[in-house]
Amino acid sequence: MEYAVAVFDVGKTNKKVLVYDRELHLLDSAYKVFPTSLKDGLEIEPVDEVERWFFDQLGHFAALYQIRVISITTHGAAFVCVGEDGRPALPVVSYTYEPGEQFHEQYYREVGERNHLQRTTATLELKALINPGKGLFFARQRFPREFADVRHILFFPQYWGFRLTGQIAADYTYAGCHTYLWDFSRNDWSEVADRLGIRGLLPQRVGKPWDVLGTVTPAVAAQTGLASDTTVTFGIHDSNASLLPHLVKRKGDFVLNSTGTWCVAMHPAESVQFAEEEIGKAVFYNISPLGTPVKTSILMGGLEFETYTAILKQVCGRSDFPAYDRERYRRIVREKRLFILPGVVPGSGQFPDSVSRVVEDGTIYSLSDIRTGAHIPAFFRDYEIAYAVLNLSLALQTRTALERVNLLPGVSLFTEGGFRNNVDYNRLVSTFFPGSPHALTDVSEATSFGAALVGRLAVEKGEPAELAHTFEIEDTPVPGDTFEGLKEYASTFYSLI
Repeated sequence: MEYAVAVFDVGKTNKKVLVYDRELHLLDSAYKVFPTSLKDGLEIEPVDEVERWFFDQLGHFAALYQIRVISITTHGAAFVCVGEDGRPALPVVSYTYEPGEQFHEQYYREVGERNHLQRTTATLELKALINPGKGLFFARQRFPREFADVRHILFFPQYWGFRLTGQIAADYTYAGCHTYLWDFSRNDWSEVADRLGIRGLLPQRVGKPWDVLGTVTPAVAAQTGLASDTTVTFGIHDSNASLLPHLVKRKGDFVLNSTGTWCVAMHPAESVQFAEEEIGKAVFYNISPLGTPVKTSILMGGLEFETYTAILKQVCGRSDFPAYDRERYRRIVREKRLFILPGVVPGSGQFPDSVSRVVEDGTIYSLSDIRTGAHIPAFFRDYEIAYAVLNLSLALQTRTALERVNLLPGVSLFTEGGFRNNVDYNRLVSTFFPGSPHALTDVSEATSFGAALVGRLAVEKGEPAELAHTFEIEDTPVPGDTFEGLKEYASTFYSLI
């Protein structure tokens, strides 16, 4: 039985449509960047533009391949409030919009105390609107008239599924991804949903990512040329999609460091358990595609890397990335003079109270001043040194993230995604965890590949473990290093934060 799986992979900026065959080989793909727009001071997701492009690509690929199923995966923290006409009843505000500290304080006064919500919903406090519960609180405040006309609140994967099928549902990987809306102990919508008055607007059907949402509507079939019986899955949260191949293939205890704009450290667990010292820290739980808990921590490593390397390239007139140089790191660590501190997006990552800045010999340079060229650290004109200091910063942030998901000696660490090609970063991470074997994986387009697995499961009604024979994951070990004074450099870094 030969057929093709179409995957719609919705990243924060990059949108992708990929086509896989039944054996999960990538056949074709299309990519497009969709930046947010600014309207009335708000960053807005261009959902109508994305839909037009998505349907155009489906039409193109339907003429070339026998697409039998569409599997959807999207970035976290996005939802759409749908009106009676099936369209967004109010603008889809980007989760990067920051409404201010007064808003966050009001949210916790009215909806629930921070630590209590972390225990019950396994959700960490994130600034901007990275918690969908906060996003809905904001939407109700900012658009009260439009919110009164909302008939359904759909998470991002299910919104696109709804546009294809007209059917309403939620999948548990998205419901449980730092939303504040899912009660992990009851496997149901949380008290937050009740306090926001939205329980009746949330889907009553909640299931596995590979459950069948429905088939495409006659209008979609006519518009795209897809067969009328083309199946659409419930959908899956992107980090959990990238985790799925590893859950299928790996037997031992492991942590997956999935890197990109967001670096997401995921440690499959047996139950949701917060140590007392973890309450209030940047650690939370996801729900895996298998329905089991995943201890998780996040940081915007890719965004930090892109932000600073763009500045360094402009300052130094360079476009390359330097080769790894052990002696360079030994010198930086020994001298303890130069530091790049998080975070580019305030309130995110492992150090949400940290203000993004650079320290050189005790002098502080704000990121805003560096960006405008008003004040630039002298060492930023030494491309190799500045690049190394940046990677030390990212590795130290990752160290904290991995410690918070219990990467203990003997637990394997696998890194995939954009940072696989960053030799410096990976060598440093291995250096911080000498007791944990660290390897790079070769899973290409890991999120899309995980979604393709979901598509095949939807068609063939099997269990994930049954697909273990269909693909291999090749691991490349990453050696660590030794630097005298690294402990002291790390202590100084953390004390500056």
